[in-house]
Amino acid sequence: MQETLPLWKQVLRSPVLFLATGFGAGLSPIAPGTAGSLMGWLTYDALGRFLPLPARGIMTAVGFVAGVWACAKGARTLQIQDPPQLALDEVVAMWLVLSVVDGVSPQRAGWLTQVIAFALFRLFDIVKHGPVGWVDHHVKGGFGIMFDDVVAAVLTLGGLYAILAAFPWT
Repeated sequence: MQETLPLWKQVLRSPVLFLATGFGAGLSPIAPGTAGSLMGWLTYDALGRFLPLPARGIMTAVGFVAGVWACAKGARTLQIQDPPQLALDEVVAMWLVLSVVDGVSPQRAGWLTQVIAFALFRLFDIVKHGPVGWVDHHVKGGFGIMFDDVVAAVLTLGGLYAILAAFPWT
């Protein structure tokens, strides 16, 4: 049951809500999904300096599993099926995109590649056409909250590799 406290106070009192909101990024009053994606990019970049690629892949997988649980619990707490404040799905999806890009590149992705990946992910996540929209409408609960962003991440990777093939200097 949702308390009458402002959401930020609930998040500070609940580690589950803190996690589900993408470490608080989803509390942004403007574009919480974009704030969550930015949080994913920044945390991946910061951790990428210290963690080897396999550890970042494990971090992404654990983040997805934890996200299914935390987002389900957060949605129940907020009594909304897919609250915009739950931004862990965007965080983990950015980790997935950047992990795959780093995994197939001879070196870590450069800033321009990361910017393009971020922009493409936001486009696919916001527009929700095709398979992203299908998952968003048909797969519910914590898994649905997380999985539509995984689908957007996969589409992002396809778009990114098409751009990199057409413009190899990026």
